[in-house]
Amino acid sequence: MIKKEMIAMLLAGGQGSRLGILTSKVAKPAVSFGGKYRIIDFPLSNCINSGVDTVGVLTQYRPLRLNTHIGIGIPWDLDRNMGGVTVLPPYEKSNNSEWYTGTANAIYQNIEYMETFNPDYVLILSGDHIYKMDYEVMLDYHKSNQAEITIAAMPVPIEEARRFGILITDENRQITEFEEKPEKPRSNLASMGIYIFNWKSLKESLMAMADQPNLDFGKHIIPYLFNKGGRCFAYEFNSYWKDVGTLHSYWEANMELIDIVPDFNLYEEYWKIYTRSETLPPQYISGDSIVERSIIGEGTYVYGKVYNSVIGCNITIGKDTVVRDSIIMNNTQIGEGCDITKAIIAEDVVIGNNVTLGTGDEVPNETDPSIYTNGIVTVGEHSNVPDRVSIGKNSVVSGKLTEKDFENNALGSGKTLIKAGDEL
Repeated sequence: MIKKEMIAMLLAGGQGSRLGILTSKVAKPAVSFGGKYRIIDFPLSNCINSGVDTVGVLTQYRPLRLNTHIGIGIPWDLDRNMGGVTVLPPYEKSNNSEWYTGTANAIYQNIEYMETFNPDYVLILSGDHIYKMDYEVMLDYHKSNQAEITIAAMPVPIEEARRFGILITDENRQITEFEEKPEKPRSNLASMGIYIFNWKSLKESLMAMADQPNLDFGKHIIPYLFNKGGRCFAYEFNSYWKDVGTLHSYWEANMELIDIVPDFNLYEEYWKIYTRSETLPPQYISGDSIVERSIIGEGTYVYGKVYNSVIGCNITIGKDTVVRDSIIMNNTQIGEGCDITKAIIAEDVVIGNNVTLGTGDEVPNETDPSIYTNGIVTVGEHSNVPDRVSIGKNSVVSGKLTEKDFENNALGSGKTLIKAGDEL
């Protein structure tokens, strides 16, 4: 039997519905980030940089792009005979076919996979956070406390604390109380959804709680272990960590990358972020174009002006087009004479000539006012936006649009235009 000290289980099956149209056709961990990366690259890179060489990636919702991206794990040096990366979708069993119904249920359904490595410890990760963490340091902390579970936690503003699992600890950071999303939080130490379990404790807890509907770590497994008197410790993390779960936090995290001295540096030699890259020609910036404070991906041609933006790979920005405060994802073509302000444009989009995005006043979105906010215009992937169209703030468009879809060539602020076949 293979023996691994610690293996990682990376939960990457979530839809990420608060990202709206960006995740209508792709799982949240597969969404582009920072130009050439995808969100899942960050926890995967953390694993290999921390010496964790066995990772099970649990997929479920729209897994195709994620599976293609991960492949056999070559970019992360995870193409190993012993361990490496394994994609673990839900599968049909002889008596029933069962989807993953909760974070812990997904892990429970893969007990067999974990057992093949006979690990001492299991690291549970989420596939949709942007951060750099050395899991080996966390493991040393776990061992030194002789803990059964160690939960990575960080201080958050007290007014945001009720969105998280909240930990109350003693002076040794041993957890004395755990509250899942409390109405009135008594601490601001929030669980980051990163756990190290002793394998025996994890297996026993999963078996004991297996019949709970929507089996979840925060609601079931951690309280079970805690109530049993298990040694539970908080590992405090004080570096950059971003949950890019909303369109605005996703936009913000991308914009933070282009600060003069970014809080989160993508280019540190000693902690590289790895990704699957296509072989593309270098960037081309024409003689009369302007690029300021922006990331420009490989294979991208800029003929216009780009300010404070994150531009992916294999993109064309036409002559006399101005792009400001925007995120443009891979394989997108933008015509000439466009004016694009605070937009998120997904992959494989074609924008015609003389198109204006982000015009007018801010008005709440008519269908999803909590998703499409902060003046951002969102364009879903594989969309076409015809020539001479103007689209207002807090609007979302998706699909193969034609001039007939717009009244007087305009779509006002706060509007939703999703063509049939392009589900929300």
